Amino acid sequence: MKVCIIGSGASGITVAKALRQHGVAFDWFEKGSAVGGMWRYDNDSGTSSAYRSLQIDTSSRSLSYPDFPVPEHWPPYLRHEQVLEYLESYARHFGVLDDVTTSTEVTSVEPLDGGRWSVTTATGTTGVYDAVVVANGHLSVPRTPEVPGDFDGTRMHSHHYRTPEEFTGKRVVVVGIGNSACDIAVDLARVAEQVHLSVRRSAWILPKYLFGRPTDHWGRFFSGRLKLPTRLSRTAVRWVARLASGGQERFGLPGPPHKVHQAHGTVSQELLPYIAYDWIRVHPTIERFDGGEVVFSDGTRVRADAVIHATGYDTSFPFLPDDVVDAARHGERLYRRMVHPDRPTLLFAGLVQPVGPTIPLVEVQGRWIARVLTGAVPLPRPAAMESEIAAHRRWVAKTFVGSPRHRLEVDFRDHVTGLAKDMETAS
Repeated sequence: MKVCIIGSGASGITVAKALRQHGVAFDWFEKGSAVGGMWRYDNDSGTSSAYRSLQIDTSSRSLSYPDFPVPEHWPPYLRHEQVLEYLESYARHFGVLDDVTTSTEVTSVEPLDGGRWSVTTATGTTGVYDAVVVANGHLSVPRTPEVPGDFDGTRMHSHHYRTPEEFTGKRVVVVGIGNSACDIAVDLARVAEQVHLSVRRSAWILPKYLFGRPTDHWGRFFSGRLKLPTRLSRTAVRWVARLASGGQERFGLPGPPHKVHQAHGTVSQELLPYIAYDWIRVHPTIERFDGGEVVFSDGTRVRADAVIHATGYDTSFPFLPDDVVDAARHGERLYRRMVHPDRPTLLFAGLVQPVGPTIPLVEVQGRWIARVLTGAVPLPRPAAMESEIAAHRRWVAKTFVGSPRHRLEVDFRDHVTGLAKDMETAS
């Protein structure tokens, strides 16, 4: 068997490691000039959305690959350059850092008879593979909403934001209330004349630290030590946060209409105080642009020099056939969020948005993929795969608010447990 891996971010690296450990030959292609994906600042692949001040919102203890811990002397929350250094060290430690073919974009993946695939790159080379693992990430193609009217200032997506200096002394509207939106709003508030935050619906804001400990340590305590289900664990963390600092309404940010477990969390240590200081003013959605003004849905108008949309990303697989893309775009027809039932030799790694840390999750995915490809973990019949897919879609619809942001949602504990059981049963 020979496998093609596309992408060398956190998912691609651990898939390469797992395949090597299981003796599976592979070719590995990366569009950029080095590994790291989104964690390589200003990656020449164009896929990184990292800004200079980016610091991961998962503590290093929770972040680690299970077989390669983050060094103990590193800080509890890593900067983007430290995450990159960690990924490079991981690849070097497991002997795959030099296996990747860089500066080589995959332009076409076409199915052949017998479940094989023809893979063509921008350099003009074509190879035939028994399986393809897609690990190109899902946080690099900006999703920007259409807004009526014309805006005289600068309008951009957070994907292209890097530093605040160019906005010094300006009036900036940031759209969104996810982690990137809050980070960027805080970043800008230190230099801008005024920052406005436009929010479609509010979010539960959790600090990075609670009583001097990283907040996700509390989550691990409630879910691990006390064995609470994710829903109750996240609720307990919110109440600890409320006990520590009071309700977010007191700072000027209304609580959202949904419960804390019904949407992906937003982690920010500084957003609420900055709102309280009036460095950041909160508004509802943008209704329209009117020259140099932004008009919000409540009728409020503000003058603005720039609008930054932190409104999420679309999945993109420009190298895959249209019918495959339609099935995989939102993970809606992928068994275990990885396998296309009609084309089981096409697998996706890291096409998830977990409630919990991503890097240890994709390491388990990598091992599962390697065992599937070697036959150690047999795939169920297509009907059984479709049943599992339908059950997951019902869970997403029941658990989370209706939003494109949650289409790729998985529960870390449930997802990892399911994969582990597959591997234990097979062994």
